[in-house]
Amino acid sequence: MALHVMEEANRCLECKKPRCQEGCPIHTPIPEVIRLLKAGRLNDAGWMLFENNPLTTVCALVCNHEKQCEGHCVRGIKEAPVHFSVIESYISSTYANQMVRGPAPSNGRRAAVIGAGPAGITVAVILARYGYQMTIFDSRDKVGGVLRYGIPDFRLPDSVLDDMAYRHLELKGIRFRPNTYIGSAITIDDLFRDGYQSVFVGAGLWRPRRLNVRGESLGNVTYAINYLASPGAFRLGERIMVIGTGNSAMDCARTAIRHGARFVTCVNLTDTLTASQYESSYAALEGVRFLYNKCTVEIREDGVVLADSQVGEDGRVSPVPGTEKVYPCTGVIIAVSQSAESNLVRSTRDIDTRGSGLLVVDEDGHTSRPGVFAAGDAASGARTVVEAVANSKRVAEAMHAYMQSLPMPGGTAYPDAPVVDLVEASAQAEQPIG
Repeated sequence: MALHVMEEANRCLECKKPRCQEGCPIHTPIPEVIRLLKAGRLNDAGWMLFENNPLTTVCALVCNHEKQCEGHCVRGIKEAPVHFSVIESYISSTYANQMVRGPAPSNGRRAAVIGAGPAGITVAVILARYGYQMTIFDSRDKVGGVLRYGIPDFRLPDSVLDDMAYRHLELKGIRFRPNTYIGSAITIDDLFRDGYQSVFVGAGLWRPRRLNVRGESLGNVTYAINYLASPGAFRLGERIMVIGTGNSAMDCARTAIRHGARFVTCVNLTDTLTASQYESSYAALEGVRFLYNKCTVEIREDGVVLADSQVGEDGRVSPVPGTEKVYPCTGVIIAVSQSAESNLVRSTRDIDTRGSGLLVVDEDGHTSRPGVFAAGDAASGARTVVEAVANSKRVAEAMHAYMQSLPMPGGTAYPDAPVVDLVEASAQAEQPIG
């Protein structure tokens, strides 16, 4: 492994104007990282990666490298590009074991993060570096958000996320409050009441988009975001049809094969796949088949009715009447994107949204309500992990500037209340039985 990494590092041309760095949404200093590695300074290279991108171990595995850093590599014009993903994965995973430093000294201020996905983790880590007391709230039981519940384990192992949670949250004193849905029992108003000076909304897109066709509620049908969260809970049989051809659809198809499906077919509206070439090629290699230019018009318990698709003058795709055919299958996974949940917005005063339910923000993540910031999927819709991290870094700095402009928070509501020894008080309160 190490030899292969050094072979890739030695292929780097150390360009004066590194196109690879320009192609990276978070502008990872790729040439400098490689120079440090070649000089035997692996820990310095690792520190640089994590300072620039707290989720570097994750991005090394799930980024669309073919369109970003590696897709912009000069070597890739005539031959294979330098595979920085391999280099980044080796450096970050090796250096992660050196990350044992505790939390920064507290600055006396408190901030909240809603959502334990890539955006929320990034904001929490950066503000914790400044000494803020951070708490992350999430409706699920573990850290990771879409990283854990929307990306299969064969692409992003849970062990990577568990180690990230330990290194970034536990060691830095960041509190994680699981199984807590903000917008239900607790609202954003409650967070400000309890002394949080700023709130970051990084909730993901967990509401599946519907096809709105007959049969969508049948027992052999599910949505991609639900399937990927717990594929072992579903019994969809051996012949599965996936509606959609994005990266999420590829994840569903490949996961289904790993859970016993023998025949998996992805259906696409047009003749062009929306998934990356890397992901679709792996799906094809593993036996996934593709149907192009098809509209789903009905779902049945024994199959799906598809019709040929046509593009109208307004650019919309519709079925061609009279071309309907039944394609037998035992289970259906609908993978046509997700939208934002609405309870959070409905329970919060003075916060503006777009028609799609996404929060309206400026370039620094300010929402229409002072002290509330947002980034990631909650503000921009579905984006890549590295884009969420890049945007959240900028928003974290804006939150820092905002909170520094506020007066220091006061103490508790009852500062003079005496402290009681609970064991002693309980013993005194005991009454004899009988």
